[in-house]
Parts: sequence; structure tokens; C-alpha cells
Amino acid sequence: MSTLQISLAVIGALLLALIVAYNAWTTHRNTPRKALPPEGDRKAEPAQRHEPALDDDIPAVPASAVHGLDHGPDPAIHGVDIDDALDLPAPPPLAHDRWPVLDPLIDAIAPLVPEQSVPGEAALAALPPTRRAGSKPFAIEGFNEATQQWETPAPGQRYRAFQAGVQLANRLGALNEIEFSEFVVKAQAFADAINAAPEFPEMLQEVARARELDQFASEHDAQLAFLLRARHAAWSPGYVQQNAARLGFVPGAIPGRLVLPSDGPGRMPVLVLAFDTQAALSDDPEQSAIRELSLSLDVAQVDRAEQPFARLRDVAAVLCKAMDGLLCDQNGQPLPAMAMDPIAADLEQLYDQLDGRDLSAGSPQARRLFS
Repeated sequence: MSTLQISLAVIGALLLALIVAYNAWTTHRNTPRKALPPEGDRKAEPAQRHEPALDDDIPAVPASAVHGLDHGPDPAIHGVDIDDALDLPAPPPLAHDRWPVLDPLIDAIAPLVPEQSVPGEAALAALPPTRRAGSKPFAIEGFNEATQQWETPAPGQRYRAFQAGVQLANRLGALNEIEFSEFVVKAQAFADAINAAPEFPEMLQEVARARELDQFASEHDAQLAFLLRARHAAWSPGYVQQNAARLGFVPGAIPGRLVLPSDGPGRMPVLVLAFDTQAALSDDPEQSAIRELSLSLDVAQVDRAEQPFARLRDVAAVLCKAMDGLLCDQNGQPLPAMAMDPIAADLEQLYDQLDGRDLSAGSPQARRLFS
């Protein structure tokens, strides 16, 4: 062979090797990162915890872009004092980990006074089949003779007074005249069944209160959502779950959804980490390629004391470093660390305004209103 032929053969061999190496590198780069095997070659036990739920009837609200941080006027809402009508004590203050009794701050309430005390079984039998008036939660509570507390009617108890209520506003809007009329019909039917005399509030006044409350809620609602995008190699579901688990996340009720539980029992999760549900349900999840995650915080649902935004920033920083990711806004634009400081300052003002309205973030009333 001539020198030229030998040189061409060597060059061809080098090109072939380079092509093979490039294809191998490309394949490796595009292969989703997988979770590392547990220490000691033991199988990791699947997490059994699930995110807490308040009410199955409450529609889920998708995480949206950063919004709701503009502060508008603070209209006053005038409460309705039902205690004078019933001559009964007001409901006691409640811990944040319990679903609240009806509250004049966010409910239109009608006292129902029966001619005599009513057994819990009779009250339960008279309850309407649904717990909604239109899109608003509807509830009936009884004043327990033994405990001297307002509660949902229960068998084996006796009640000397009742109150029916419908929520004035939620994220679906303000209570309207049609929904108020439905509330009256349901409460009247219950009152007739237990031989009670209802005292309904004036509809126009309650609808006006509902609109004021809805206006306040609209101006002070904030749901924050950020994207974590893979810089190079994609992630497998197992890889995402393994890294998130190190930070305290557990599987949520929906595939592809991980939640950071609150420190208190029964409270809403502090943060939600979500990825493509189809990837989580894949026949071979380890081959599913995930290129972005959503990290979100529903501000009004989480107690301020949990420092949820600070934890969100910490979680985002750790995950980006560990998984070679990039923090972006909802439009996919990279977010520098300094961009988070103004959001934190706005949130502190928002918390103060919610506190001033007795609708502190994470409180039962706020969780109901912002749902």
C-alpha cells in the first residue's frame, strides 16, 4: 500500500471512531438520569404518605404564574352577629389543623331554632343530599347540649339550636342571588324537617358582602409557580423522586405530583413539585424523559410561620445544583437569584394585609376562602 492509501485508511478509521464516540455520547446525554440504588442494595420502600385533602368537593386550582401581589383597596366587610338572635355562645377559636365551624366573616348564616331539642339521628336524616349551593360550600351545624359547642350533627347527641350557612366567596367568585336562593331553599327544607323557625339574612346585603369579600380575595390571592429545567441530560421519574425525597417530599395523590408536608397534622402541603403525569404512569418509567418540573406554592393555603417562600427558594437551589437544572419563570426565562427578593418583600406585605383582615395565610378561613 502506498503512503497515501495508508493515510486515508488511518483518517477513515479515526473518523469512524469519532462517529461512534459521538453517537455514544449523544445516547448517554439523551438517556434520562436514573435513581441511584439504595445503600446496601436494599430496595427502597415506597413512601406511603399522601398529601392532605380538605374537601373532595373543592375543585383543584392549577398552579399559575406569579400573580396576585398587587395591593388594591381594602374594603370593609361587616359581620353579622347571630349570637344575639340565638342567645348562644360564639364558636370558640380553632387551631389551624381543624376544618372550621361556620364563621360570619366568610359565611352567610341563618339561625334555626327548633321548638325542642333534636336528636342527632333526626338532624342527620334531614340534611340535604349535597353540601353545596351552586359553586359555594353549604353547611348545617348544631349546638350540642352536652359539649356546649357548635358541630356537625352526629348520632347519639342532642341539639337545641342549629345554624345553616353558605360561603360568601371562593376562587370561583362571589355568592350570587341564585346561589343564595338555593341556600334558602335547602335551609328551609331542613328547618321544616326538624320543626324549626329560620331567620334568614337579607339577600341583597349578603350578596353585597360577598362581592366585597371576593374583591378583597382577588386582590390578595397569590399562587407562585416556577419551572426547573434540565440543562443537559433529562431526568427519569425515579431520579426526580429520589432527589426530592432527600428534601422531605413525599408522593401526592396524583401521579407525577410530590408534596412537602407541613409540620402540623392536617395542614395543607407547603410546596408541590409536579412533572408529566404520563411519564409517571409509563410502563417503563425509568426510560421516560422529563425535561422540566413545576415547583409551586399556594400562598394563602400555607401558614406564614412555615416560611414557605424561603423554603421554596432553598428547595429550588438544591434541586438545580443536584440535578443540573435551571430555575425559570412560567415562560421558560431563566430567573437570577436577585429576582426572588422583590417577590419575598411583596409576600411579606401580603401576609400583613391578610393578618389585618383576620384571614391569615393557612388559617381555616383563608383555606376556605382561597379554594
